[in-house]
Amino acid sequence: MKTIFLSFALFISLVASGQTLAPIEKKLIQTVEQQMEQTVQLLRQTVDINSGTYNIAGVRAVGELYAKEFKALGFMVEWISLPDTLKRAGHLVAYRTGTKGKKLFLIGHLDTVFEPDMPANPFTQLNDSTATGQGVNDMKGGDVAIIAGLKAMHQLGLLDQTTITVYMTGDEENAGYPREVSRGDFIARAQQHDIALAFETASGMNTVATARRGASGWTLEVEAKQGHSSGVFGNAGYGSIYEAARIINSFREQLSKETYLTFNPGLIVGGSEVSYNDETQQGQVAGKTNIISPHTYANGDLRFLSEEQKENARNVMRGIVGQSLPGTKATIRFSDGIPSMPPTEGNTKLATQLSEVSEALGFGKVSPGNPGSRGAGDISYVAKYLDCLDGLGASGRGAHAPGETINLKEYPKLIQRTAVFLYRLTR
Repeated sequence: MKTIFLSFALFISLVASGQTLAPIEKKLIQTVEQQMEQTVQLLRQTVDINSGTYNIAGVRAVGELYAKEFKALGFMVEWISLPDTLKRAGHLVAYRTGTKGKKLFLIGHLDTVFEPDMPANPFTQLNDSTATGQGVNDMKGGDVAIIAGLKAMHQLGLLDQTTITVYMTGDEENAGYPREVSRGDFIARAQQHDIALAFETASGMNTVATARRGASGWTLEVEAKQGHSSGVFGNAGYGSIYEAARIINSFREQLSKETYLTFNPGLIVGGSEVSYNDETQQGQVAGKTNIISPHTYANGDLRFLSEEQKENARNVMRGIVGQSLPGTKATIRFSDGIPSMPPTEGNTKLATQLSEVSEALGFGKVSPGNPGSRGAGDISYVAKYLDCLDGLGASGRGAHAPGETINLKEYPKLIQRTAVFLYRLTR
């Protein structure tokens, strides 16, 4: 009875929207409905496997679970191993080749931010519309949505002669260094396709990501004359802590109003003796109130929408660092992380096509979301090579936090939208 009710409700919404679906597309959405119980069960299985980025066995276990699903859909499956020095599990790749339509590169990730030493949060359905669990929307809900959409297409013979690669990385939440190694195969395979679609958390039914900001890092080191505090501001100079404070506050004053640009100091240590461990991201410091601090260390991130914006910001920051207070000397270093996914005409066109599918389904118009509302993601590594969309996965709340949830009312609709969208792109 529940399936019949959903079908009738969908029929009413289609009539109201004034849009039409092809007969095969109507069968697709019915097939998604019919398999939703299996879809949620797969989601439950995968959420209940801890796959924190550093839990190599757990990440591989999730990959093995998905690999079985892809093999049943006629995909060839590979596990891309990474060097042991990276301390990462590797990546799952499922692919098929054909001659129909656009060549699609679908992106997911197997890992979550929740490591085994964190409190367990298994899949738990709270009510008809909400379930909770570690990684349930970021992004195991998106991974399972990919599988469910492709499964519906497979059941109707719609995957025949298509070219689709599904690439699920094992370390999206903390990619291994060097990135040329951890993302080398990912980038090379993406370049063989026309369109990249990423299934990170959806911001509801009616927005999609046509752009994402990139992320990079900066490290500030300040040296100064050590002396008695009574001489500060005089011949002894200003000390390293005042100079670091001046620099960081000047970053804020000169750059904080620029749209889509953010920079956050994540750690600062200053005093007589300072040490910092990059691997553990921890610092130790000793000092006295009557000693002018000779050493200060600070680091942070820099997020941007384009390479031009990133370089302009770095130049401003270098200029600020170069204006040293008396008795101090500062240096700043920058490190690249994840590139940006700038808005392009091709991305906008894809969003329009997705909106047409959504309106035909009676779900309403889809518009590009605010790039500033999202962090960096795997799709950004390939954005300069392909037309891209992101935010196609499950919707929910509280990603990266205890009690993360998925919206079970929207989940079937998002999968239906995915199935029809993929079908249209592969015709």
